[in-house]
Amino acid sequence: MDVMDVLEAIAERRSIRRYTGEHVPDAKIDVLISAGQDAPSAGNLQARDFIVVRDATTKDRLAMASLRQPQVRDADVLIVVCANIPRSTSRYGERGMLYAHQDAAASVQNILLAAHAMGLGTCWIGAFDEAEVARILGVPEGVVPAAIVTVGVSAERPRKPPRFTHENVHEERW
Repeated sequence: MDVMDVLEAIAERRSIRRYTGEHVPDAKIDVLISAGQDAPSAGNLQARDFIVVRDATTKDRLAMASLRQPQVRDADVLIVVCANIPRSTSRYGERGMLYAHQDAAASVQNILLAAHAMGLGTCWIGAFDEAEVARILGVPEGVVPAAIVTVGVSAERPRKPPRFTHENVHEERW
């Protein structure tokens, strides 16, 4: 497995919404989960959990809960990253809700970059019915699905979208 420079991965990674249907081996998914677990977390509480979904019926139900986004159904694998609010608030009180979501987001970014480095396509899905996704997956109370990451072999090569240059960078103060 080739590993690319992290800055190259950041610059080249794109959201993939079309997949070939090829199978992604469990060993590669294990690497992605490990990358997600290696993300930083507040107080090292690792207030995020992962649900790996391959079942076609479950993916169909999750696609419906995700505003019918076809890539949720069509990806070989979904990794649902959940913010474990109770784990974080047990130490940080109300502020722990934010930290759990940050922990989950850091994990998602690691997964996206690791997948790209391994030649896989991903898309970070944030538009979904949180309660319905939790119900479908049996997520315990207090734990919040924060993101659905679609994973598969890319059937497209999107161009880099325009990015802000310096108009959103402020020195010292806004």
